[in-house]
Amino acid sequence: MNFVPPSVFARMVDLRRDLHRHPELSWEEERTATRIAAELERLGLSVRRVAGTGLIADLPGAAPGPIVALRADTDALPVHEQTGLTFASEREGVMHACGHDGHSSMLLGAAELLLAGPPPPCPVRLLWQPAEERGAGAVALIEAGALEGVELIFGGHLDRRFPAGTLIVSEGPVNASTDTFRVEITGQQGHGARPHETLDAVVAGSLLVTSLQTVVSREVNPAHPSVLTVGTFQAGTAGNVIAGQALLEGTIRAQDPEVRQHLIASLKRIGQAIGMLHGAKVEVSVKDGTPPVINPPGATAIARRAALEVTDPELVVPLPNANMGGEDFAYYLERVAGCYIRYGGLVPGRESFPAHSSQFDFDEAALGCGAAWLARVAVLGGEHLRGAGTP
Repeated sequence: MNFVPPSVFARMVDLRRDLHRHPELSWEEERTATRIAAELERLGLSVRRVAGTGLIADLPGAAPGPIVALRADTDALPVHEQTGLTFASEREGVMHACGHDGHSSMLLGAAELLLAGPPPPCPVRLLWQPAEERGAGAVALIEAGALEGVELIFGGHLDRRFPAGTLIVSEGPVNASTDTFRVEITGQQGHGARPHETLDAVVAGSLLVTSLQTVVSREVNPAHPSVLTVGTFQAGTAGNVIAGQALLEGTIRAQDPEVRQHLIASLKRIGQAIGMLHGAKVEVSVKDGTPPVINPPGATAIARRAALEVTDPELVVPLPNANMGGEDFAYYLERVAGCYIRYGGLVPGRESFPAHSSQFDFDEAALGCGAAWLARVAVLGGEHLRGAGTP
C-alpha cells in the first residue's frame, strides 16, 4: 500500500537512516534534536527546544482551541549493533535497537502530510521526547509545558511481530508499570562450621525468593497479568564463611494500579516476616517506575477509526496478549485522554530478533503507515474535540 507520497516517504527513510547511523543515549540526543529541528524549520515550523533535548512544534488549526498532541521518542540504547545494515550505527556500543529512529521519522512525515492538506480542525502539537528508555522524558516534557492546552494525545511503537501495514489498537491496558525493588538483609557472618553462631543471610534471602513466587500465583487474580521477579542475589565471600549480608534486586510489573500496589505491599510484608522469622534485619525499598499505559475507550475509538481509514481493515487488530514492558507515555495518559498503539514492522526472515536486540531492525514500509495514521488521528481527534469535547 502507498500510505504517503513517494517524496515524503523518501525523506522519512533518509531521516531514519541518518538517525540510525548516529544514535544517542537518553539525555544526550543533541545531534538528533538538531537534525529534526532543521527538518521542521524546512517545513516552515517554529521549534521550541525544551527539557534539554526535547522538541515541541505547533501546527495551527482551522481555528484556535483545544490541542491534539502527537508524540515520538528519540533516544537509543547501549547496545552494540550487529545488523549488518549499510546505515548501521557508527557509535561503538550505541544503537537504535527499539525503533525510536522510526518513530521520530514517522512524526516528521505526519507533519508534512498535515501541512500539505487543509488545516486540521484543531491545533496539533508535535512532541519529540528524549529519554523514554529511562522512563523520565515524558515527565520532563510535561514539566516544560508540553501538555498545556492539550486535550488528546496519541503515539505508538514499532512492533516486529506484525507485518508492515498492520496497526495494533487496543482499549485498556497495553503496557505494564515498571517499579524496581531492593532488599538488603543483614544477619551475622561467621564460620561455615559453626552455623549456630551466625544469622545466615543466604538462608533468609533464599526463603524470600521462594516466598515471593507465590504472590502472583496465589494473591493476584489470574485475569490481571503481573510479574514479580528477583533478578539479582548477591551474598557471601567464601565457601566456608556464612554470609552476614545479602542484596536482592528485582522488578514488579502490573497492568492494574490496584494490583501494582498489592504487589508492593506483599513484597514489604513478606520481607518483614522473614526478617522476624530469622532474626535478621530486612530492609525493603521500592523505586517507582512508570505507571501502566491504559487506553481509555473514547480516544481508542478515535485511534481505531483513523487506523481503519489508513490501512486495510483486516490489518487493524487488537494486541493479542499482555505486554509487560513499560512505556512512559503513561504519564501523559494520567493527565489527558489519548491512545498508544503499535505499528507493524516485521522484516521477513528476521522474526527472532526482538526489540533491544543487537540485530533489531524493522521494515521501513512501516514509516509510511505510521505517518499516515498520526496525521489522520490528529484530524479525527480535532473533529471530535470540535464536536463533542474530550472523550
